[in-house]
Amino acid sequence: MVSRRMYMAMIQPTSIQTIMKSDEYTTTASYTGQVYQPVAPPEQTEYIGSYEEEPPLLEELGINFDHIWQKTLTVLNPLKPADGSIMNETDLTGPVLFCIALGATLLMAGKAHFGYVYGISALGCVGMHMLLNLMSNYSISCGCVASVLGYCLLPMVGLSAFAVLYSLQGLLGTLLALFVISSCSLSASKIFSSTLDMSGQQLLVAYPCALLYGVFTLLTVF
Repeated sequence: MVSRRMYMAMIQPTSIQTIMKSDEYTTTASYTGQVYQPVAPPEQTEYIGSYEEEPPLLEELGINFDHIWQKTLTVLNPLKPADGSIMNETDLTGPVLFCIALGATLLMAGKAHFGYVYGISALGCVGMHMLLNLMSNYSISCGCVASVLGYCLLPMVGLSAFAVLYSLQGLLGTLLALFVISSCSLSASKIFSSTLDMSGQQLLVAYPCALLYGVFTLLTVF
């Protein structure tokens, strides 16, 4: 009886070890080597795709360097035909830079007229906006008027930069001032007439533009 109990006590650990080894073998045999790969939810995938398709930041802000360069060339060459699709944009990047450059060149000549430059620009834009809406069958925004008048201010910046080195209170200064006024007013009237289909009214539009740029010339010369 004692020998039988001792025999059963010796067999029981061996059977337990055998069962454990068989379980380990079964677990090892059932492992296929595949690694779990998480799948992104549909919402996250759509967000990534939409983020990649978003336009650049400068385009969202309305800053297009190609259009800025084309508008600058149109202003510098009054005889070049204006593209109405490009000019009919509310682009204020160039005008703000030209206004700052005009104020800076006036400051270099000893004339702190930043307030006059901004004030005259604002009043001129509002006045031209009202005048163009009365003269044309098409409506135009005040931002577009400010954009065109600001770009056409570029020759005035050149005149102000020349006034830093040479006094304009003489015959040469008067001729240069008249030339700059004519260039600015013709460029602005050309752009307005092409944008608003006012081909027969360009001279009528050029007159108030000449008055506006004449005020800037007075600030530059005197």
